[in-house]
Amino acid sequence: MARRPIIGIATQTLPGVPGERQPCWLMGRSYVEELRKVGGLPWLIPLVPHDPDTLRHIFDRLDGVFITGGVDVDPCCYGEEKTCLCGATDPDRDAVEIALLNHALARRLPVLAVCRGIQILNVACGGSLYQDVTAQVPAALKHDYFPTPEQPSRKYLAHDIAVKAGSRLGRILGDAVVPVNSMHHQAIKELAPRLTATAHAPDGIIEGVEGTDDQYLVAVQWHPEELTETQPGMARLFTTFVDASSAA
Repeated sequence: MARRPIIGIATQTLPGVPGERQPCWLMGRSYVEELRKVGGLPWLIPLVPHDPDTLRHIFDRLDGVFITGGVDVDPCCYGEEKTCLCGATDPDRDAVEIALLNHALARRLPVLAVCRGIQILNVACGGSLYQDVTAQVPAALKHDYFPTPEQPSRKYLAHDIAVKAGSRLGRILGDAVVPVNSMHHQAIKELAPRLTATAHAPDGIIEGVEGTDDQYLVAVQWHPEELTETQPGMARLFTTFVDASSAA
């Protein structure tokens, strides 16, 4: 049997509730399931930025890095003061994911990032974010279609994206215009120098980036893990990533 590539996924903090629950690290099942289904071996990484030796030993065993959605990136990571526009943050996650991405970039490990993932990748590479798209981009579409009890689906196709012809993302998705779901209120403001934008929403918001060389480095602003059963291109994001990790 071929060795399955180990895919690192940083967790997220769930605060404790006195008398009910101690603090936890957790991650959504859909990310893990999509990677598992296509042959990846998901490895959930604890948020221990105070223990770089443990992180280094984990990172050294990884064949690929997957960065998921989650809470907002703290603006201090890109040199801004946190304003009331910014939501909940997770400083330990920010620190671990930036360290994880720096490791992946230095070792040229395959990277796939979604939603918050495209944001923290841009920050790790030297870019910045809008703390709130609606407030800071007056002409923006509605991007924050977060699930509610009345509308719980994460599969709602909120808008189309235009994909750059000839890009890695374009080859994976297979179409120049693709409908996507949208569950974010932050987005890339200043694009990091080592990244190139390969997909945009109709309002100009960056929806996809990739690296400027041949490293498998792909990030998208939507949630492809929710669309793999209906859009073959979304499934190919996971298969191509795991295949690249197998070859790493």
